Amino acid sequence: MKRKSRTNWALVDATKDEDIDYTDSPELDEEWFEKAVWGIPTKEIMTIRIDYDVLTWYKSSGPGYQTRINALLRAYMEAQLKKKGTVPAKKKRSQGTTKSRKRA
Repeated sequence: MKRKSRTNWALVDATKDEDIDYTDSPELDEEWFEKAVWGIPTKEIMTIRIDYDVLTWYKSSGPGYQTRINALLRAYMEAQLKKKGTVPAKKKRSQGTTKSRKRA
């Protein structure tokens, strides 16, 4: 069952660019773009064995449990890489794999 969006899309569509408050957003200058990393890591479908009680606990917190597990694995990976002073290997993305989001 799809969840209904709680966003007021009529208000969003009616908002003019000049009415948007950007005071809390930094200006995106050339230096920012030089450091920016483009893209979202691709996901791999795999089988992993997780203890029953661990998986049950994650599932009990509701939808998105796989995303939360991934976030914790990523945080651990990044902490280990930082400790070792290394950079994670990135998988190359093929062109045309991004999905557009639809408003619900």
